[in-house]
Amino acid sequence: MIRIEGLPQATLILAILAQGQLAAQETPESLLLKAREAERTAQSLALRAAGAFDRRGSEHFKAGRIKESVADFDMAVKLDGKREPWHWRRGISYYYAGEFEKGKKQFEGYQTVDSSDVENATWRYLCMARLSGVAAASKDILKIGDDRRVPMRQIYDLYAGKLKPEDVLEAARAGKPSPPQLNMRLFYTHLYLGLYYEAAGKGKLAREHLIKAADDHRIGHYMWDVAHVHANILRAKEKKKK
Repeated sequence: MIRIEGLPQATLILAILAQGQLAAQETPESLLLKAREAERTAQSLALRAAGAFDRRGSEHFKAGRIKESVADFDMAVKLDGKREPWHWRRGISYYYAGEFEKGKKQFEGYQTVDSSDVENATWRYLCMARLSGVAAASKDILKIGDDRRVPMRQIYDLYAGKLKPEDVLEAARAGKPSPPQLNMRLFYTHLYLGLYYEAAGKGKLAREHLIKAADDHRIGHYMWDVAHVHANILRAKEKKKK
């Protein structure tokens, strides 16, 4: 909330003038009412601007402009602080920008509003792995409630050191999922196996799974854009080596 007492005097005067000419007969009370109306207008504009920065941040990320996405997400949160704990997309941008401590804190913040999201725990693990190594990340993995998406529980147990990658693949194919369901399961399986292998320093296996997630199992969700951006980063690195 933008507070009157926090605004410069000149800003208040201009805001009042924008509502109409100052009249000699105006009272302090009437001027205060106009100032409060200016405050409400400024707050409304700030919230609209936050939404615009947030949307542009997502588009920047999808286009591979990681630093620009971070800047826009940060501005959205600055303008509307209520967005901060929910902003897992900002946490992912922090990860790809190499700002792992900020990413870790963002995912810890999300845990306070949703403690049943395996993906949040995995991204916090990934940030921690960059900072302290995979053993520490696994030992200190966030405690997650009941995420019923298949195979999220198995992905969580893999990152926690309780299962192996083949267990996740087996769980993804279990039962009789419809083709769209299987495609979604396999997308998340390959995405998080790829990220898991990358954190462990197994680049070849990481590339195999991340490329498969991006190229073979497209889904209509922001996480596919994450896989797509990651695959493009890998391909760009390979191109530079040639």
